[in-house]
Amino acid sequence: MAHFAYTSTTAIVSFLILLLVPHSYSSGAVPDSDVDLLEFPLNLEYLEAEFFLYGSLGFGLDRVAPNLTSGGPKPIGARKAMLDPSTRDVIEQFAWQEVGHLRAIKRTVKGFPRPQLDLSAKSFAKVFDLAFGRPLKPPFDPYANSLNYLLASYLIPYVGLTGYVGANPKLQGPTSKRLVAGLLGVESGQDAVIRTMLYRQALVRVHPYGITVAEFTNRLSDLRNKLGQMGLKDEGLLIPKYKGAEGKIRGNVLAGDSYSVAYDRTPEEILRIVYGSGDERAPGGFYPKGADGRIAKSHLRSE
Repeated sequence: MAHFAYTSTTAIVSFLILLLVPHSYSSGAVPDSDVDLLEFPLNLEYLEAEFFLYGSLGFGLDRVAPNLTSGGPKPIGARKAMLDPSTRDVIEQFAWQEVGHLRAIKRTVKGFPRPQLDLSAKSFAKVFDLAFGRPLKPPFDPYANSLNYLLASYLIPYVGLTGYVGANPKLQGPTSKRLVAGLLGVESGQDAVIRTMLYRQALVRVHPYGITVAEFTNRLSDLRNKLGQMGLKDEGLLIPKYKGAEGKIRGNVLAGDSYSVAYDRTPEEILRIVYGSGDERAPGGFYPKGADGRIAKSHLRSE
């Protein structure tokens, strides 16, 4: 009986120790077929990390985690945004989460240096002008205030999460699947928070344009659908009722298909969107010199 009690106690203690040991995403071999799919998202994770770090703190990876940049060039035009305390707090949380995402991916695969990113107000203004089919006057500035920054943030995590949804069924290894599922969970959460914060202001008119928040999101989603070239995979905050959940409601705080399941995108679709060109072979937008990794470079080499 004493032996049984000792054995049980030992087993319980061992179990508790296992729970306390930090999970390592580098445990387990990653199949060669998974490596490219795990490395490609680094392009977007770098973008998110730098945009959220600069927006909330006024500095980026070169200061908080220079080892993660692997010597890649400093972002162009990134700066601290004029955020209210509540919004700044949320964005800073996102920023540190993105630093963690970079660490998780780079603990699993080798990765690549931070690509050249253009996070200037001018770069974002071009996207918004493209979405409306005309120049906004004055040019849209994502760093001017909290609402502008949230609208600019609307552009970012959602693209990444659709990429993770698209990659998941192609992965072979359990380590790869676990990592992507974990990244998808947090990216989806970030997108949900951004959409909720904007949804609360859906009918507010953005100064000085006189255009509602909902119309901004609809235009940006329409643009991503157009650039992606694979049909409807993006929806704004207010949509026709027949497109809403179960065809019952116009409010669309979370985007999903006719079954309210998340949309998926391929790396090629994502490149078309983030380049702003509608062509995975034509860099531009947030990546003036193109994205990195074998998948992105394979398209650049094919020209």
